[in-house]
Amino acid sequence: MTTTLPPFPIRTECPPGACICGREALLAHPDGDLRVLRLTREDEKRLLQRLENLSSLGDLRHMEARMEQQVGIRLSISTSPNGVRSLRGIVILVHEQPGLCRKTRQAIPAAIKRSLEQRPEIAHEILNVGGLFENV
Repeated sequence: MTTTLPPFPIRTECPPGACICGREALLAHPDGDLRVLRLTREDEKRLLQRLENLSSLGDLRHMEARMEQQVGIRLSISTSPNGVRSLRGIVILVHEQPGLCRKTRQAIPAAIKRSLEQRPEIAHEILNVGGLFENV
């Protein structure tokens, strides 16, 4: 299996055994969607900071669309079937995809939840629209 690096800067690989993102397999696949590898560690820090400072539900949806367009990251946000009494009742899922680091998949929902804690009106808006929306 030979890997060819794309013509743009890509995320450095995680230490061996620390991640199961499939980065090398993605690089080796000639038709693989390499957009997610554009998310360098510095870009990830900026993305997480931006997600922690959302101003509205519209802003969240805008960020969802931008993540899908630019790096192929898809989110699903829903409410728990048991009801919502706190932010734990809002479920934020980052869909698995080759090349997306496990830590990134955990950090994105955590950043969004921190934003919802700072601005509870966004969580209320999520509930008002039925609690379900996906960027697919």
